[in-house]
Amino acid sequence: MKLNDAILAQSKDIAAIRRDIHAHPELCFEEVRTADLVAQKLTEWGIPIHRGMGTTGVVGIVHGRDGGKSGRAIGLRADMDALPMTEFNTFAHASRHQGKMHACGHDGHTAMLLGAAQYFSKHRDFDGTIYLIFQPAEEGGGGAREMIKDGLFEKFPVEAVFGMHNWPGLPVGTFAVSSGPVMASTNEFTITITGKGGHAAMPHMGIDPVPTACQIVQGFQTILTRNKKPVDAGVISVTMIHAGEATNVIPDSCEIRGTVRAFTVEVLDLIERRMQEVAEGVSAAFGAQCKFHFRRNYPSTVNTAYEAEFARRVMAGIVGPENALQQEPTMGAEDFAFMLQARPGAYCFIANGDGAHRGQYEGGGHDAGPCTLHNPHYDFNDELIPLGGTYWIKLAEEWLAHQPPADRPMPGGKA
Repeated sequence: MKLNDAILAQSKDIAAIRRDIHAHPELCFEEVRTADLVAQKLTEWGIPIHRGMGTTGVVGIVHGRDGGKSGRAIGLRADMDALPMTEFNTFAHASRHQGKMHACGHDGHTAMLLGAAQYFSKHRDFDGTIYLIFQPAEEGGGGAREMIKDGLFEKFPVEAVFGMHNWPGLPVGTFAVSSGPVMASTNEFTITITGKGGHAAMPHMGIDPVPTACQIVQGFQTILTRNKKPVDAGVISVTMIHAGEATNVIPDSCEIRGTVRAFTVEVLDLIERRMQEVAEGVSAAFGAQCKFHFRRNYPSTVNTAYEAEFARRVMAGIVGPENALQQEPTMGAEDFAFMLQARPGAYCFIANGDGAHRGQYEGGGHDAGPCTLHNPHYDFNDELIPLGGTYWIKLAEEWLAHQPPADRPMPGGKA
């Protein structure tokens, strides 16, 4: 493993910043303290900043030895927000705010980019500009979309933008990246079935929305197995069914809610259309009324080919080709997708290990619970800070040292 000596030397200080952020988690669009800390550090290191984009976003501006006159630029992005959940860890840097936790490692993502920022502030042996994008509200708020709406890429034009997420379960020292869809779109649905309430002993006097809902949920599975091509990925998850207030009362209505995941718009269009047809058709057959609402949240995260392969070569130079893995697509979602719709780029995974890094705090690591994402026992592995920082440094410097081909594929398949 070829780590940058300067960033390795400062990694303990950056880890301390990471743990401070972990102890003070903030939810989407509320990252005031975190943004203040990021801005303070960047300013302390002599890096000009722009604040307030996407409400609490911070952008650091690092010009190279040419003062940025070449016009070339690259964007590096880290997310800052936490999740609305209670932390079960008991180590010293555990969350101090009940119901808020950095259970996805955004504290570590921010720290890795800060580590690279500190290095860039002292080493500017490149021509062009590196934009350090500290983004709010990835966890459901669409902070990337809001920064773009506020003019992110007009004010800070980049040739390509790159993101990185820690990935538990893979051994530390490995990366993964691939071209094409790597994370799914996320979408929500709410279906309200209205029947006719009545006494549970006299069901023939009403229209029971509960068996209607059950038939609809069962019918949704045929969309995946009989309407969608078997080779196309798609998930329908009914996660909530609400009805009734008493055991001897047939309710007047029933609500079904859940999520849909897909990699392509074509599959998503098919699923949405068929879900509405099934819900309305089954409801009509049972004599009930149906209101169908479908909301599209984050699009699929799609890496462009040239940028993904470029990132892989950088990774291979750090950890060896055998540890620059093919990225297995996941049905999880990521709002970096909005940035990849606007600019070419790549979103990669950096391995977070198996959770044993928590042993010094929890007295056994694995016994304390799994270290998976969105789990109350999760903690970011500080060993990643010099590795992730090294990746950001080499990625930016090597990108600005080479001219990408003008005819390389762009987002949406355009050249």
